[in-house]
Amino acid sequence: MKRKTSRKIKGIGASGGIAIGPIYLAGREEFSVFKRRLSQEEIPHEILRFEEALISTRKSLVSLQEEVSKKLSYEHARIFDAHLLVLEDRALIEDVITKIKKEKVNAEYAFSEVIKKYAAALASLRDDYLKERAIDINDVAKRVLSRLVGKEEEQSLLSLKEKAIIVAHDLSPADTAVLPKQNVLGFVTDIGGRTSHTAIIASSLGIPAVVGLRNITEIIDEEDILIIDGSEGTVIVNPSPRVIEEYKLKRTQQARLKKIFSLLRREPAKTLDDKRVTIAANVEFPEEIPLVSEWGCEGIGLYRTEYMFLGRKDFPQEEEQFQAYFDVAREVKPDTVIIRTLDIGGDKFLSQPDMPKEIHPFLGWRAIRFCLARPDIFKTQLRAILRASVLKNVKIMFPMISGVEELKQAKAMLEETKSELRKKKIGFDENIQVGAMIEVPSAALTSDFLAREADFFSIGTNDLIQYSLAVDRSNEKVAYLYEPGHPAVISLIKSVIDSGHRHGIKVGMCGEMASEPLYAFILLGLELDEFSIPPAWAPKLKRLIRAVKFSDAITLAEKIMRVSTAKEVEKLTRNFLKEILGNKYKSYLSE
Repeated sequence: MKRKTSRKIKGIGASGGIAIGPIYLAGREEFSVFKRRLSQEEIPHEILRFEEALISTRKSLVSLQEEVSKKLSYEHARIFDAHLLVLEDRALIEDVITKIKKEKVNAEYAFSEVIKKYAAALASLRDDYLKERAIDINDVAKRVLSRLVGKEEEQSLLSLKEKAIIVAHDLSPADTAVLPKQNVLGFVTDIGGRTSHTAIIASSLGIPAVVGLRNITEIIDEEDILIIDGSEGTVIVNPSPRVIEEYKLKRTQQARLKKIFSLLRREPAKTLDDKRVTIAANVEFPEEIPLVSEWGCEGIGLYRTEYMFLGRKDFPQEEEQFQAYFDVAREVKPDTVIIRTLDIGGDKFLSQPDMPKEIHPFLGWRAIRFCLARPDIFKTQLRAILRASVLKNVKIMFPMISGVEELKQAKAMLEETKSELRKKKIGFDENIQVGAMIEVPSAALTSDFLAREADFFSIGTNDLIQYSLAVDRSNEKVAYLYEPGHPAVISLIKSVIDSGHRHGIKVGMCGEMASEPLYAFILLGLELDEFSIPPAWAPKLKRLIRAVKFSDAITLAEKIMRVSTAKEVEKLTRNFLKEILGNKYKSYLSE
């Protein structure tokens, strides 16, 4: 029999690890939704049928949520809060009922048409998080429609009897959470992204996954063999025996590293000559919180709050925000959580109708600028954060500070909020620390002045590099110019760290640069105090720090300050690490 042609497909790595094996092709569950005209007398019954489908779906999701809470954790179960909110969205429900009444059409048709518009609106946005919420909406829609058309929900994945890699157009968080883990080697999907709820659950379950492959379900056959590399985001269809052996070896090496990483979870990030730094976590969604301790991070160095504001027609109220901030502070206690105030704008847009459209959103009304202009929204958030600070492990951080005046204005508004809470005798941490994000060149260049007003700095290199080098890294024509090792970037970072230390405040970094071992070694030499990174990267970074000397890192940093190009910076650092780590240096820089 002729061997099938092998091919390599690039997708998005959603959950690390390597899986090799046969496939299980999960079919798309399609519903035939027909338009049916109603008489006036049928309309009340049709509305009732729609409402009963919502109630039934809600009961099913609550039951599933309880199951996930037992199987994984309470935080993971909160993923389904987003699904439940869709079922309780009065605007959506009223739109469907209005369509039934005005057009005199059946419930499944009205619901299908309305939900398509909601999902399409989210999918069209630039923000990855919002795009992936369209997947949540579609999952809820499938559940409601299954009840309206009288079809049972798909349960085929639960009956998987043999070990296989699941190939599907999409897997909802619910599908992923109830997968029979003993038989699932991994999964690949046509759609989805790294920040999807499905990816988060897959990572927690330790299931290798690659998503966003576009048409993987259409180009493979049920007899195919797959290799999936969840770390690299690679899928190989019908690999040769030689390639299979290569990936088996790589899988063995990863397993060995995983054991090493596991042993490092509770070890401090301390160099061979006893320099101690902090490795904290960047957290975007509440369901990621369990990963903080799981990967050995020391608290949260960046807690993004935008998820509560995006994709909704209203603003979250104080109580909703307070509960979210209190929950995360309680979960990581006694470690610290740094809560960044609303960082909206740029590639993250609010859905409220009064939000202006901007030609250059990254240079416009965003982050602290928006908050200072909307004290009603800003002070609501500040009250919620302050109330959560009663646990004594909360810090506040203001994003996109461009100068001292902005920081003083934000602090003044914080003081007003504190006074209001005192008058109402509502408790909070009177000594809560206030930090500034340094992510624009003007802030870096005036960091000596800002350090007199802040209790700590956090350098946001993603924006700092873009603004400093005038590079849009999402533009493939100029993305090659996005260079963390550019001497101008290194110089700005050094200036910020030196300014902070001169005034006795700690300096952290929450940009992607901090999670790259090569640059982390440079940052160690520049005397960065805290590395705030995606949780899964913590053991890898900790392993490098524990294998080097702080004195060596300082020596390298001094040499780098005399280098003129990013390529020279990288070459010098690689050679230096090779010299001090020997032949194993590559394993410290890549999995």
